[in-house]
Amino acid sequence: MSDELHPETEDPKLFWHKVAELDDLDEGQVASCPAGLKTVALTKLHGRYGAVDNRCPHQGGPLGQGTVENDKIRCPWHGFDFDPFTGQAAGGPKFGVPTYPVQVRDDGIYVGTPQPAPAERTVSDVLIETMTAWGVDTVFGMVGHSNLGIAEAMHRAETAGTLRYFGIRHEGAAAFAAAAYGKLTGRPAACFGIAGPGSTNLLTGLYDAKADRAPVLALSGNVESAVAGKGAFQDIDLLAAFADVTVYSEMVRAGSQHGELMTLALKNAILQRGVAHLVVPDEVQILPAPDQRASGPAGRMPDLRVAPPAAPLDQALAQIATATRPVIIVGAGAKFDMPAVVALAERLQAPVLTTFKAKGQISDAHPLACGALGRSGTPVASWMMNKADLLLVFGASFSNHTGISPFKPVVQVDTDPLALGRFNPVTVPVLGDVGVTAAALGDRLRVHPDLVDQRAEVAERWSVWRAEKTRRAARLPGGRVAAAAVFAELGRLVPDNAVLTVDVGNHAYSFGRYFETKDQQSVLMSGYLGSIGFGFPAAMGAWAAAPDRPVVAVTGDGGFGQYLAELTTAVKYGMNITHILLNNNELGKITQEQRSSEYEVWQTSLLNPDFAAYARDCGAFGRQVDDPSQLSTVIADALAHPGPALVEIVTDPRST
Repeated sequence: MSDELHPETEDPKLFWHKVAELDDLDEGQVASCPAGLKTVALTKLHGRYGAVDNRCPHQGGPLGQGTVENDKIRCPWHGFDFDPFTGQAAGGPKFGVPTYPVQVRDDGIYVGTPQPAPAERTVSDVLIETMTAWGVDTVFGMVGHSNLGIAEAMHRAETAGTLRYFGIRHEGAAAFAAAAYGKLTGRPAACFGIAGPGSTNLLTGLYDAKADRAPVLALSGNVESAVAGKGAFQDIDLLAAFADVTVYSEMVRAGSQHGELMTLALKNAILQRGVAHLVVPDEVQILPAPDQRASGPAGRMPDLRVAPPAAPLDQALAQIATATRPVIIVGAGAKFDMPAVVALAERLQAPVLTTFKAKGQISDAHPLACGALGRSGTPVASWMMNKADLLLVFGASFSNHTGISPFKPVVQVDTDPLALGRFNPVTVPVLGDVGVTAAALGDRLRVHPDLVDQRAEVAERWSVWRAEKTRRAARLPGGRVAAAAVFAELGRLVPDNAVLTVDVGNHAYSFGRYFETKDQQSVLMSGYLGSIGFGFPAAMGAWAAAPDRPVVAVTGDGGFGQYLAELTTAVKYGMNITHILLNNNELGKITQEQRSSEYEVWQTSLLNPDFAAYARDCGAFGRQVDDPSQLSTVIADALAHPGPALVEIVTDPRST
């Protein structure tokens, strides 16, 4: 319904809004009708129309959802009665509601409202202005009744072009998307929820960010301060609920320095590589703050590229000088320093192995690359580590799933002193920036005269493994596709600069073993938390962080089932995500674990929809594949589709 300014013969300060058609209301009916930014309770009574403010002054009850009794509007919440023409309340004049003029025109019913007052700068504006000054321009969240003031500030920022907002279907997806954004870029995105369940729904995704040390900002609306702690609706202690998952969590109060709280939140998220959290009570969100200054990062952030101390650097160089078969192992902590690490590897002719979480940080086409180490890794990586006489480990945590040998001499480099020798003592712990330290080692490098050029052996081990992968891909389980065949086609077809997000399950083990990364590809996963459901929401975060790069989500049916409604989010925002869904109709990894423990297989089967048809119902590309000969064409079509695309591949649960 259109707005128009009434001709100047009437009050020029009124805006007239068409609120109803001539036959919308029956005699004796009241209805809530939008009139610009206002909502009015429009009543038809005795052939006349009356319009009063829709909000009951008691607790804000919607008068238009009430009833007309004894020629009065009765509030549906508490039974207050109001005259539909004068706004007078039965309880006395101080409870009356404003009235608005009504015109019946040939094309409908119009209500005149005053020109809206200019928007007043609020505490929420200060918070969002500070957030965007720090470079946080992406928010995933859900708008609700206890975060509307913050939402309005975000709306203003979006209108000004300083913010992008993505409304999700479940807050858990918002947190996973923000975590993936932080993992890919090293910069925080924000996730956003209401009081109570809206914020607690964020926690799993935030624990993923905590475990993998990804910077994230979480924003929680909250109940009004006056009722907090009294057991009010959706009243929980959010600071207590978030205490374990955050590096910083604070309540924003009326008298706070609001911009400074946001600055501290973001500084902690970035420097500690973790989750920062602000809770903003409902009434604080809309407090006027005309003169408060937004804060930015200038003069606040140190240069984190810290060189290692001289003594451990000398010890590391001495260890390298004694080694004839060194290998380099990189973890996710080396993600943004790979050029310096690869340069050092080339000087040493040393194979480069990655942790699973660091898969893709070096192209598997590089002559020194050996793929991932550990349970999800390649036999190439394990072979080369077993033959090594020195491990140079950059930015890895020595997780039990990684399988870094504790029986070899180890030089470990990390920016976090607590990560050094975390599980077992190492030969030389070196505290320093990965890139700076790798360059410093290269500048003063002394090598053993019998240093082995291991490139030929790496190539030989790849040749053996690729022959085995080809054999496995050729398997033809009846009516299903072997996992090796899926990842062979993906390795051939996925663009060189793609971002791949991987969920948790058997498909992830297959991805680690069979998929060979190339060139500038990036891989994101729920590393240490290992949370099923990560894959598709993470792809949304990756797309928001890098919309010009192809984004490919690789999930199983179990993981996608947890957040399948987010496909509608991807369609709504035109996210160019290609989703490869391996469907084996069960929680295949759990089935394997039950069998290996000599238990009966129990409650791991899944009743799935036709995922490809579901994708089409959501407005996305959707195709199902149950024959290996179809893989190449269908995956290529999905990658070429300009928007969300889902390829459901029926796989063999025993094919991993």
